[in-house]
Amino acid sequence: MCDVDGEICCESVTQHAVQTSPVTAKVASAEAQTEVPFHELKYTNQSLQIKSIPDWKVEEVQQWSCLEQFSQEMRLCLRAEEFDGQVLLALTEEDVRDLRYKLAYKLTFGEMKRFWQTVFHLQYQWQQQQDQQLLHEQQLKLQSNGALSTTTLPLMLGISSHLAQSSRGNVFITAPVVAPPPESCPCPSVRDRGSSFSMSDTLQGKNKRCVSPEYFKTAISLGYSFVVTWITSFVMVIVHERVPDMKRYPPLPDIFLDNVPHIPWAFNMCEITGTLLFTIWLFVLIFHKYRMVLLRRFFALAGTVFLLRCVTMLITSLSVPGTHLQCNQKDFAIDDPNVDVFGALVIRMTRAYRIWSGLGMSIQGVRTCGDYMFSGHTVALTLLNFFITEYTPRNLYFLHTLTWLLNMFGIFFILAAHEHYSIDVFVAFYITSRLFLYYHTLSNNRALMQSDSTRTRIWFPMFSYFENSVDGIIPNEFDTTSSLIDSLVQQVIRIKDHIALIVNRIWLARTFSTSSFNLFENSDHDTQNHFPSKPTSNLQLRISSTPILGNASKQQMKPSTADANVSPFTSAANDLRNHLSEKKVL
Repeated sequence: MCDVDGEICCESVTQHAVQTSPVTAKVASAEAQTEVPFHELKYTNQSLQIKSIPDWKVEEVQQWSCLEQFSQEMRLCLRAEEFDGQVLLALTEEDVRDLRYKLAYKLTFGEMKRFWQTVFHLQYQWQQQQDQQLLHEQQLKLQSNGALSTTTLPLMLGISSHLAQSSRGNVFITAPVVAPPPESCPCPSVRDRGSSFSMSDTLQGKNKRCVSPEYFKTAISLGYSFVVTWITSFVMVIVHERVPDMKRYPPLPDIFLDNVPHIPWAFNMCEITGTLLFTIWLFVLIFHKYRMVLLRRFFALAGTVFLLRCVTMLITSLSVPGTHLQCNQKDFAIDDPNVDVFGALVIRMTRAYRIWSGLGMSIQGVRTCGDYMFSGHTVALTLLNFFITEYTPRNLYFLHTLTWLLNMFGIFFILAAHEHYSIDVFVAFYITSRLFLYYHTLSNNRALMQSDSTRTRIWFPMFSYFENSVDGIIPNEFDTTSSLIDSLVQQVIRIKDHIALIVNRIWLARTFSTSSFNLFENSDHDTQNHFPSKPTSNLQLRISSTPILGNASKQQMKPSTADANVSPFTSAANDLRNHLSEKKVL
């Protein structure tokens, strides 16, 4: 075996193994004598391979991986993570999955599965040998009346928590259960491993990464956020009408505002930093594979925080924080006595629409007063910051540092502009960050939701509905530009096919309705010819001529001898067939 620039060569591994390790030298010599491949030899002759696994070093594990013909990426992974014999024996299927999903090695699913199957057999055979050895020692101890004692410390096995299901040949293997010693023997019996195990069962646990987009839930979340923004805009109009008089109620004492001079352009800078954060968040949404889940959570949290903000700024009106702000109740007051309640509501809704369409931003020309407790700009900045850092890879330190700097500078600009009190900003940051963390803690830990699901459904009904199908942490996986374009093209084709199917169904429904009408008309005409002396309404003739009514109606219809061979329904079916063929030709 050789190592050139981090790459492992396995061309003549058997010859090198003879020179480097006595354990692998035994294996190579046994292979040369018996001419049996290594992967068959290790399961037939346990004394050569299984007995010495705990003594393997990293180099011997590398030789074993070469003989097993694992991929180059798997061999590099085994060397980088320093796999030795005891690590192989303690390896679990969850550890194998972590090589790809946590440590980010580029291993295929088939490679991971084959590696786990091979390690699984090694662990099983070593454990089987240890059980036989333990049973043999117990028998010797009984024969020598307790004079024999073993000093071998047990090793932790990756398969100790479940029974093996063989991955080769789909043969179920049951580990031998050691018979318990007699009652006079003080030695404890070997643990029972008699439960069945399926590797596909554990695969449904942590690595269940198939998360449904659930467009309907995302639409509900969007609608919820849309309604809350309208309520917020309307409440901002109401609180502006109730803003305290600046002459009677001067600004409240504030440690930060009293010691930092007013910067006129600072509030615009705050909104610019928010725009930068929103742009970064849009890019994350576009390329993230689970963008629907991200959108659903963003709208749900934003709607909840702003709904709480409506309550806090409505129940208590704080005085204007700065003398530079020209706030007056008359700005939004409705003093015209001729305006009724409905007219006043229309005026307020018009003003609310101006605030809503401008997103409440001063750079859009929106200026409001009275909406101080708590800061909506701080809520937006904090939400964007937390969502960007949560749903981007942890190793993007520059991006995370940038978003936190933008968040903190945005808060500073709000206070420097004297647009909010310090308590407004602090409460906004605390409530937004706590709600974000509580929401994601519950959604990422299914056990917390299930342990008290009734109370969760009562206090957080929207959360329980949105997150009932999400199990575990949403992985930060992103689409490339080509894959994103391909998915968009597939979506367009799917929508086109769906529209074509609907149009085709409508056309067929109209065609069959027209043909059915002609069928009834022909049936009426034939019925009148057969029964000329019996006056009957058209409705009765149609009912009597339909074949759905059964034998009673069929007995009333007696065709003449001229039409004995051709019934009126057969002629109508022929007319329908000819009509459809003409449509097709046209």
